[in-house]
Amino acid sequence: MIFDRALIRRRRERAGALRPATFLLDRIADDLTERLGAVLRRFDLALDLGTPGDAVRAALARLDSVGTVVAAAALSDRAGRRAERFIAADEEALPFGDQTLDLVVSALALQFVNDLPGVLVQIRRALKPDGLFLAALLGGETLTELRQSFAAAESEIEGGASPRVAPFADLRQLGALLQRAGFALPVTDVERLTVRYDTVFGLMRDLRRMGATNALRARRRTPLRRATLLRMAEIYARRFADADGRLRATFEIMWLSGWAPHPDQQQPLRPGSAKTRLADALGTHEISAGEKAGR
Repeated sequence: MIFDRALIRRRRERAGALRPATFLLDRIADDLTERLGAVLRRFDLALDLGTPGDAVRAALARLDSVGTVVAAAALSDRAGRRAERFIAADEEALPFGDQTLDLVVSALALQFVNDLPGVLVQIRRALKPDGLFLAALLGGETLTELRQSFAAAESEIEGGASPRVAPFADLRQLGALLQRAGFALPVTDVERLTVRYDTVFGLMRDLRRMGATNALRARRRTPLRRATLLRMAEIYARRFADADGRLRATFEIMWLSGWAPHPDQQQPLRPGSAKTRLADALGTHEISAGEKAGR
């Protein structure tokens, strides 16, 4: 149990009451539109799973290839939503029958579940044969600057570091999880965004307005010391400032896609069935096992 899910819901509810910072979700919604636009088929029933706000659902509504769109999230996450079709559900316990959905999308939600393999299995079962799953979640390099600065400041001021940034998954782990969950044709890719701020406190305000502040169950429960916070800001400014003095913050967005298996999908060739040698296609000399290449 890595994340305090109840706290995450409260933080998102608070973010909805503030002026939300939506620049990451807006970027993901645009990318999602492009990715689905390249798929030459129709999705009659689509689910937006756990995505904060309305950006992704609005993007789906603009696509001719997508029919009915349903939003599913915890009840407290509904603040600010305009969805006519809303289902109160936790991402870790989906209330959908087998083979009921044509498309499942999710943005910036699944990195905060405690049982991601179980969630992926539930999504795959809920998809009809040849249904598509497409999600974006934060990856392991996200906020690496903030993580390093806090660790250095706490070690210096308090004699030890406490967990403050979530342990996000990396690309290879996510690809393996898609395969384990039974998805066909799994694909993963990554996009790294650099956002610049005048001070680290601007970054921290945006994280608060995203509902993405520390919700680790192992977080330190005592208030952050002012001396530690100020020292963290000094370290961040010294290590991660550009020439103009503005500070870099990395957001790594991992994209996952996979299809529910169907007999008509493209299948990998049987090993040994190739009719052309790779060496011939590349115009090179093939070296057999055990033979050493010449210098």
